[in-house]
Amino acid sequence: RMAAAPPSYCFVAFPPCSKDGLVVFGKNSARPRDEVQEVVYFAAADHDPGSKVECTYIEIEQVPKTHAVVLSRPSWLWGAEMGANEHGVCVANEAVVTREPASESEALLGMDLVRLGLERGATAKEALDVIVALLEEHGQGGNYYEDGSSCHTFQSAFLIVDRNEAWILETSGKYWAAEKITEGVKCICNQLSLTTKIDAEHPELRNYVRSQGWWNGDSDFNFSEVFSLADDHLACSSGRESLEKQGGDVSAQAMIDVLRDKDSGVCVDSESFLTTASIVSVLPQDSSFPCVHYFTGTPDPSRSIFKPFIFVDDVKLVPKVQSPSFGNDDPAKKIPRFQEKPDRRHELYKAHEWARSLLENDQDKGQKLMRIMLDLEKQGLEAMEDILTRTEILDPAEVVDLFYDCVDTELKFFK
Repeated sequence: RMAAAPPSYCFVAFPPCSKDGLVVFGKNSARPRDEVQEVVYFAAADHDPGSKVECTYIEIEQVPKTHAVVLSRPSWLWGAEMGANEHGVCVANEAVVTREPASESEALLGMDLVRLGLERGATAKEALDVIVALLEEHGQGGNYYEDGSSCHTFQSAFLIVDRNEAWILETSGKYWAAEKITEGVKCICNQLSLTTKIDAEHPELRNYVRSQGWWNGDSDFNFSEVFSLADDHLACSSGRESLEKQGGDVSAQAMIDVLRDKDSGVCVDSESFLTTASIVSVLPQDSSFPCVHYFTGTPDPSRSIFKPFIFVDDVKLVPKVQSPSFGNDDPAKKIPRFQEKPDRRHELYKAHEWARSLLENDQDKGQKLMRIMLDLEKQGLEAMEDILTRTEILDPAEVVDLFYDCVDTELKFFK
């Protein structure tokens, strides 16, 4: 039996559904409950001709130049669940199950493709082109979880967003289709969602499904119907409804509220899965304003706070949300893999565990702490709103320590 894909939700809202000419992107990353996610920044870099890059399982050709990226990722792997680059491109991935079993052979993970798209694409469409070219060349496959006892494999779907447009890219093996979005609200989760509106596709896609006997070529080509298992292709309606309730005013705060909603199922807290990290990004359509990316770096957004990050040169690194590095001794890098699980908790994660036990054991103290935290978050949101509405150009010195200071302040409250 195929294990169900973890029910992560990704969202994008465009004007006029969102506020003041902003594109708003968000994702909850639903992963195994005890998995740690870290928030990491990699500066733009130039690479020598012929150099290689070591992804989670395989090595591939490096490109001459990679963009600066900020990523939220399960700390045992190379790629990312979600993230952004210096050009205002955001990418999130979803594990999906299709009628084709996903490959157990080690290749690129969907999460590696998130990072590769961000490092190599300066627009959403460029990131999409990068991802599908790499899929064609290297394929996707390998264990999605840090689990030595069994191999969990999935196909991938992606939400790829920039200041002007978004692409929903859905894949099965190396085959893919994509839809372009420039208005309204879109939600994707762990099921295929593309139907007959397809704006780009693998050149052999239709021939392939015809040769498999999955489509006769007479009816409209409906990607989800062709590739889903039986009746799997229900729209992720609870997520879309939560966002549509916000009316024409989807802001960073509204997206955060949606990601915190446990009743709708958007915020996952089940026996097997937990929302282990969240992101919200605000991309002004006017490129003279900076994009703002909010990360939790900790599990359960209803008990975490969203902290802002803005790309500037020499941005201050934040070791307190980075997991310890085990180098080549990492059990994720040794074959056979995952024979043991090292302690990957970072400082902020540990502080949160303490806060969580306080919330559970001393309601009054816990709620007081939560109020202080939310107040801190609100100050951050208001400061960012100020940056996005003022007329003068942002001074990079003002935000070079932004994410660092927010994490630091959060840790101080826990102490």
